[in-house]
Amino acid sequence: MPVHLLKICVGIEDIDHLARAQKQRIRDTGRLVHVTRSMPRRAAEVLDGGSLYWIIRGFIQVRQRIIGLHRATNSRGLSCCEIERDPELVRTVPQPRRPHQGWRYLDPADAPADLADADRAGFEKLPPAMLAELRELGLV
Repeated sequence: MPVHLLKICVGIEDIDHLARAQKQRIRDTGRLVHVTRSMPRRAAEVLDGGSLYWIIRGFIQVRQRIIGLHRATNSRGLSCCEIERDPELVRTVPQPRRPHQGWRYLDPADAPADLADADRAGFEKLPPAMLAELRELGLV
């Protein structure tokens, strides 16, 4: 069974901003990786279908499938991990999350559901807090 990673998307305002930043990174480097200090100890589980869930402005809003975990050395000569991701951004039902440093494991049972195509029609333009509240009330 896969396990996911959870990470705060620092400096990103919304999903469109994340998409633009990642497209630029692919143009600049030819790859889509996020560099982090430590390699997940549960790497096999992460690579068994896990995703990186991004927290944007206090809410999990989007995920990307993890396609590789690579040991590397950063610019200061220290060991690090490159989390390689599929470029497709999959919107999720917004789920509030508190800030934390680094990444955290996210159990599949605790991961927010993908926002179904039917839900995306008009709801994706709502602020995440409002959409989360509507979901909690069972109205969406």
